[in-house]
Amino acid sequence: MKIREIRVNDYLTKSNLPASDYVINPYVGCLHGCKYCYACFMKRFTGHTENWGDFLDVKICDKPINIKKLKGKTVFVASVTDCYNPVEKDYKVTRKILEQLKEADAEIDITTKSALVLRDIDLLKQMKNVKVAMSINTLDEGFKNDMDKASSIEERMRALKTLHENGIYTVLFMSPIFPEITKWQEIIEKTKSFVDEYWFENLNLRGSYKPLILDYVNKKYPSLTGLYNEIYLKNNRTYWENLAKQMNEYCLKNKINFQNFFYHEEIRKN
Repeated sequence: MKIREIRVNDYLTKSNLPASDYVINPYVGCLHGCKYCYACFMKRFTGHTENWGDFLDVKICDKPINIKKLKGKTVFVASVTDCYNPVEKDYKVTRKILEQLKEADAEIDITTKSALVLRDIDLLKQMKNVKVAMSINTLDEGFKNDMDKASSIEERMRALKTLHENGIYTVLFMSPIFPEITKWQEIIEKTKSFVDEYWFENLNLRGSYKPLILDYVNKKYPSLTGLYNEIYLKNNRTYWENLAKQMNEYCLKNKINFQNFFYHEEIRKN
């Protein structure tokens, strides 16, 4: 595991995500090592030769965050790392950032796979407009362990429940949704009593992790090989179009607050 400190000029970066104006990534890399992580492209800009998940750059910035600049804006923490990866326990970079953001007249959206977020519940309760999103795409701890080294699913759900009980707006970020592996209705039914909103994002496969995930499905879920080949080798969008319709109808019928982020590129254009 290689961990180093790097100096940066500013924590704020203009966002190209569909639902935020700025992003803050307190780290480069991520020790959770998710096998499907789209952010592994960041390795090209780091000079690291280690595998994704085996290195982390800790961002050190002396410049205060320009709080006035954020008035009326949305800030996403974080887009290409997990702001509560295990090193955060000691470095507390995210906590220092939140201590500044609590004064901002902005919407602060935090997403993580770690129960460590509960450490900062005192700061979160002071923030005017904050959402905490916990990524959960399965109830199967075995599948989760095959895919990442983050907190267990049970720990993540307990964290969401604790946040909700403390008056903090909670989001379950169902991402990425694996076709026919992610049991989305079961996840909603088990968590809806302590989740204020659901975000849905489909599994996108590209680059080096595409063959890795397809090989995993072929070995562990051979009955789904044909479906995954249709979606990811033949680029057939029918499955996602039908799923989006089912999810929309289910959520509307059951009065569940949700946002569907399937196909980011098209959302950005719109």
